[in-house]
Amino acid sequence: MGTALKLPIIDLSSPEKLSTSRLIRQACLDHGFFYLTNHGVSEELMEGVLIESKKLFSLPLVEKMVMARHGFRGYSPLYDEKLESSSTSIGDSKEMFTFGSSEGVLGQLYPNKWPLEELLPLWRPTMECYYKNVMDVGKKLFGLVALALNLKENYFEQVGAFNDQAAVVRLLRYSGESNSSGEETCGASAHSDFGMITLLATDGVAGLQVFIS
Repeated sequence: MGTALKLPIIDLSSPEKLSTSRLIRQACLDHGFFYLTNHGVSEELMEGVLIESKKLFSLPLVEKMVMARHGFRGYSPLYDEKLESSSTSIGDSKEMFTFGSSEGVLGQLYPNKWPLEELLPLWRPTMECYYKNVMDVGKKLFGLVALALNLKENYFEQVGAFNDQAAVVRLLRYSGESNSSGEETCGASAHSDFGMITLLATDGVAGLQVFIS
């Protein structure tokens, strides 16, 4: 069991952008992780996202498989993904649902798969609102990261980092079940995320482990 790690706390609402960017730089160099506060995503919206997420994962498997993942978007059942390819396990013990922007090239190639409105009437509007809010947070954070790299605050926007609208939201449900065969399983096995930044929100259940070499 690893020891508890005290991560830095970054206040996204701080008007002191240069000092905040320096804190982000040091946090990334020391840990690769930090807590983000005053980010602007309301507690009401976050609660709605968690409620709707639980409703989706509670649907019968046959109804969830109608939205089975194509490319990067849609539903993935238990053990569908194995992040650590060298592992001998059957896969990671989690369910996933991934969605992104409906616009842009990727939105056309890999359209979102939404649950039927009659099943979950609040699901799509809640998730689309959440996506927009989190994208706003990400863009603001990217500006601070640019400053941390001694670049102009709008550098990533200038080079077209947001043009493809490739960012996705991935909802996860970890089963918490032990493998009856005795085979080692993980909710999400050891991995490094793809992309530039991952914004992680949880329901308060502990479990994330950070490896620092």
